[in-house]
Amino acid sequence: MVLLQHDVLEESPLRDAVAGPSHGAVLTFRGTTRDHHNGRRVVGLSYEAYPELAIPVLETILEEAARLFSGARVAVAHRLGPVPVGEDSVLVVAAAAHRAECYEANRYVIDQLKSRAAIWKKEHYEDGSAWKANTPSPP
Repeated sequence: MVLLQHDVLEESPLRDAVAGPSHGAVLTFRGTTRDHHNGRRVVGLSYEAYPELAIPVLETILEEAARLFSGARVAVAHRLGPVPVGEDSVLVVAAAAHRAECYEANRYVIDQLKSRAAIWKKEHYEDGSAWKANTPSPP
């Protein structure tokens, strides 16, 4: 399941899409808008996407995660438009038979999303704004 939406993100539809009786581990990553970046006060974020490109790429990433991590199932939702401080920008929910595969699949999906999906982030500060490149987390 891949969702790109302007509404507040809800975890339960994603969890319902991936959980099952053969999955002993379910893990949620929540990317939340924080109030600072590089010493500047952030008052909010906004996201834009090109769904016709982003959705197929995200679906491919989810398929890759299933192949790479012992049949893990992963769902992702990404917010579009304004996202105030304290609200979720992205949710990644992974389910797998064991916790190691669950953690690995979840991290793989968020890192690949940030490096490959046609989703762009703008940070809004007290004194202006700037587009930011998405980059995967350091190891």
